[in-house]
Formats: sequence, structure tokens, C-alpha cells
Amino acid sequence: VFDASLHADRIIAISHHTRRSFLEIFPHYPADRVVVIYPASRFSCSSEIGRPRGLAHLRSSKFWLSVGTFEPRKNHRRLLAAYAKLKANVEQSLPLVLTGGPGWLMHGFEDTVRELGLTRDVVVLGYVDDTTLQWLYQNCLAFVYPSFYEGFGLPVVEAMTLGAPVICSDTTSLPEVVGGAGLLVDPFEVDEICQAMLKLSLDEVSRQTLSERALERAKSFSWGRTARAVLDLYEAVASES
Repeated sequence: VFDASLHADRIIAISHHTRRSFLEIFPHYPADRVVVIYPASRFSCSSEIGRPRGLAHLRSSKFWLSVGTFEPRKNHRRLLAAYAKLKANVEQSLPLVLTGGPGWLMHGFEDTVRELGLTRDVVVLGYVDDTTLQWLYQNCLAFVYPSFYEGFGLPVVEAMTLGAPVICSDTTSLPEVVGGAGLLVDPFEVDEICQAMLKLSLDEVSRQTLSERALERAKSFSWGRTARAVLDLYEAVASES
């Protein structure tokens, strides 16, 4: 990246947060040559699909969902703590489904689940294919993403594209991506995460409102628009040669 900061004609940042971070680390690079171009969701339609094999134990709108590589940045441990508090405050708790491949520095995760008394409540699916992921987004009660740091936050846009009510962090790029279409929480505050989950677990109107806002907000992100912006940028650079 340092080499690019010395020689690149342009830098594409995937969010305004990423642009600011880049310019803080590489202040010698001309700010007017750092351009923000948003990514988009891999899912382009919200048509319902059939339940994939292996998910017979999950009922539509009867589970929480979190998607992300298992690593400290994704904040799984505080999510588990918030979920344990939620479980203690509602008569009937819904399972928490976690998907994502193995990352790093997450040794003892299973011990944390067991110590919190959540062995029967947390469903760890690991990596799943796109069809399975689409069904999970479309059928979860809500999508919970208390990540500490994101350059963009692609799972949040994917969830919004498929109409999932979103709870996510109020840090880094996520407020920029979500806009007013989700509930924002401090990822370091277990109580805030828990309260947001409690609100959505009890308030069907709020869930429906967030789902509608999510679908509308997701229209702001399009791979077609992204491709056009990148092509225009290449053409602009080529014309300067």
C-alpha cells in the first residue's frame, strides 16, 4: 500500500471512512486523487427460495443471524454475552445462528459458549454457500453485526438487500453504509447490543419498519453503478497519460 501511495494515479476507497483512514496513514498522497466507490451485494433479488438441506431445525423468523469470519474484529464474544442477557430476560429465546469461516485468535470460543450456558442455543454453521446464506438472510428475525471495525461492511448490505432488519455497530464505516435503515449500537457495550435485540424481539412493527428501510437503503448500492464508476475512473486516468 505504501508503494501504491507513491506511484498510483488514483486510489479507490470502498467508503468515506476508508478514505479518511488511508489519508491519515499516507498524508503525502493527494486527497483529490482518492475516490470513494462503494461495493454492493452479491444478491440481486429478494425472491423467496426453498429451505436448503441441513436447515430443517430452523424456523422462518425464529432465529437471530450473524455472518462473519471468526476473528476478534467481528466481536463474537460480546455478541454471545448480549445474547445470554437477552435469553435471561425473555420467556422463550430464539437460537443465535453464526455463519462464517475460521479466522484467527478465537481459541476457546466453544468454551465461552459453554460457560454462558448457550450450548443448546448457539448454532455454528461455519462457511455456507450462497443459496444457504440467502435463505438465512431472508428468514432471520434480525441480522446482528456488532463488528469493531469495517472498511465497508458487505454482510450488512447483503442483509439489507434481502430485507433483514439490521442491528450493527455505530463505528467506522457502518453508520455510513446503513444510514437510517438499522439500529446502531456501541460494539463495546453488551447492554446496548442486548437492548437492541430485546426491542426487535418484542416489537414486530419495528422489525417490519426496519425491513422496509433496509430494502430501500440497499438500492443505493449496485454493482452496475460500481462498474461504471470504476470504468469512468480508468478512462479519466488514461486520458491524462
